[in-house]
Amino acid sequence: MSGPDLFSQPRRFGRGAALTLVFASVLVAGAATGSLPQGGEEAGPARSVVPDARRQVAQAAADAMAAGKSPTEAAERAVSRSGDRWAAVYSEGEYEEFEQALDGEYTGVGLWARRESDGGIAVSRVSGGSPAAHAGIRAGDRLTSVDGRAVEGLPVTDVLSLLRGDATDAPAGTAVRLGLSRGARAWDETVRRATLSTEPVTAQKISGGGTLVRVSAFTKGVGEAVRAAVREASGGVVLDLRGNSGGLVTEAVSVASVFLDGGLVATYDADGAEHALHADAGGDTARPLVALVDGGTMSAAELLTGALQDRGRAVVVGARTFGKGSVQMPTRLPDGSVAELTVGHYRTPSGHAVDGVGITPDLEVAAGVLERAERVLSGSGRMP
Repeated sequence: MSGPDLFSQPRRFGRGAALTLVFASVLVAGAATGSLPQGGEEAGPARSVVPDARRQVAQAAADAMAAGKSPTEAAERAVSRSGDRWAAVYSEGEYEEFEQALDGEYTGVGLWARRESDGGIAVSRVSGGSPAAHAGIRAGDRLTSVDGRAVEGLPVTDVLSLLRGDATDAPAGTAVRLGLSRGARAWDETVRRATLSTEPVTAQKISGGGTLVRVSAFTKGVGEAVRAAVREASGGVVLDLRGNSGGLVTEAVSVASVFLDGGLVATYDADGAEHALHADAGGDTARPLVALVDGGTMSAAELLTGALQDRGRAVVVGARTFGKGSVQMPTRLPDGSVAELTVGHYRTPSGHAVDGVGITPDLEVAAGVLERAERVLSGSGRMP
């Protein structure tokens, strides 16, 4: 497992909703601001979870406020009683940080990390121009401690939380002391956290003349970045969605529009009303396309995968996706905190419900996924 020290989890980690950049966390936020298409085709009966839960949570928070107690804590208790596995309550600051991450920014030092087979933590990548880069930290260095705490054996997510300073809500400008090693050399380096931009889309040439376009999250501008990468590509495209935990559904639809000539991308229900998402006309429907997925492909990434698979536009290669296809609605509470509860679910163009099921690849591959994708791409020819 690896990842950058960006906002990869809400700081109030708990219940399933603390997974990052989930489809629903921003789908309905987009609908509320009018950025999502409204209306659309029937997709079967709505399956809203506890329709009155949002009202109950809001009332619990208001009652707590009137009694001089914490609205956030009251909302958390009400959410825990709702039985909604994806529900969560965020403080005002946490929710602002979440939104900042979706804008393509995060507070950190610019390190990507991975856990080695011996339990050690290695730096897998350093963002150019970041505090880590300025300190001379390089990919392959071992990270041994963060602010004096040994990190060997810790989950990567815990290490990244330490780098971000989650326990103290550390802002940009705060110092963090890193223990590092490189070969026989061991040293400490103090760097200051900064507000950094994510790099959610990368492109590189692969064997056979194709192009690998990796999308790590659907933050703002990703659709246009993918379009630019595909415009510059020669040959077919491998769209790598492995480990992509979702993000802005409008950006996922924008990516679908790169490869589809209009038509249905997904349907979703929210509070009993049915809606549909459609691709824009004019996408590249001739270029061979392979999509890579795994168990970390979630939410908006599953929405995109389902559209490309159901529409016959891509061969999907890898492992079954996570299965996060529910829709949350944010509710602002009296103290500025935000509660998100499930109000519905989305379906692929063929009507496949993703939540709790995931998407099965056309070719299930456990190892050598990219190599298999390259072979599929080279023999795929023209696709509809």
